[in-house]
Amino acid sequence: MASGDNEHRMLFDLRGRRRHVVKVVYATLALLMGLSLFLVIGGFNIAELFEDGTSSGDAAKPYEEQAERFEAKLKKDPQNPELLVKLTRAQVNAGRVQVEVEPNGAQSFTTEAVQEYQKAYNTWSEYLKAVDEPEVGLALLMAPTLLQLAELSRSYEEASTRIGAAAEAQKFVAEQRPSVNALTTLSFYTYFTGDFKAAEKARAEAEKLAGGKAEQDAIGKQLDEYEKNARSFIKEKAKAEKAQKAAGGKGEAPESLESPANPFSGGLTE
Repeated sequence: MASGDNEHRMLFDLRGRRRHVVKVVYATLALLMGLSLFLVIGGFNIAELFEDGTSSGDAAKPYEEQAERFEAKLKKDPQNPELLVKLTRAQVNAGRVQVEVEPNGAQSFTTEAVQEYQKAYNTWSEYLKAVDEPEVGLALLMAPTLLQLAELSRSYEEASTRIGAAAEAQKFVAEQRPSVNALTTLSFYTYFTGDFKAAEKARAEAEKLAGGKAEQDAIGKQLDEYEKNARSFIKEKAKAEKAQKAAGGKGEAPESLESPANPFSGGLTE
């Protein structure tokens, strides 16, 4: 990651005694983030997710200007679904073009990128209040974006909230466009929410749609590992909550550290 004020540090501290568990959890979240961009897509074109852009501050300006125009219109019509969709997309794009990609494919999230993603999360939340059923394309965009925010969280509570939102978005995708990829990704996300019953249900549905025993076995093997890592994450979260409660609710958030190198970061390479 970049150094100085323009970097965004991660939740997971690799210097503590729990560093081995944390590394596993971090790597899993990174893998989920990468897989969500591809497994969930199914029959969609990758161009549906993001518009073309380059990773620079200047590249974000058109999207930021778009967002400002949509925000101005929303002041007059705050629950207009079409405007909320457009604003969410503009904010995600403004964040995406400010994510720095290293030669090895690793991503560095600038403070500005994270801020734009958080704005998109807020707008997405308002959009969900305004509609009975969200657009599948927007849900498809937001699910991996929300998981990226979960990875960048500064506390277990924040990470859990964002993972839950990612799972909710992915559920919309799986319900409207059920496929092996969509359901498998839903199972991934849902394990990390702690709702293992729902994760198993999505897993079973994915296996039913699989193209044979070999694919079913592959799904099962992957999900077994993700379930194990999700349980580790939830266990660490419970420990942190217990420690904070013992401290009278005054405990500090886990010390953060820059993103470690991990073998899964290449999963985001197009």
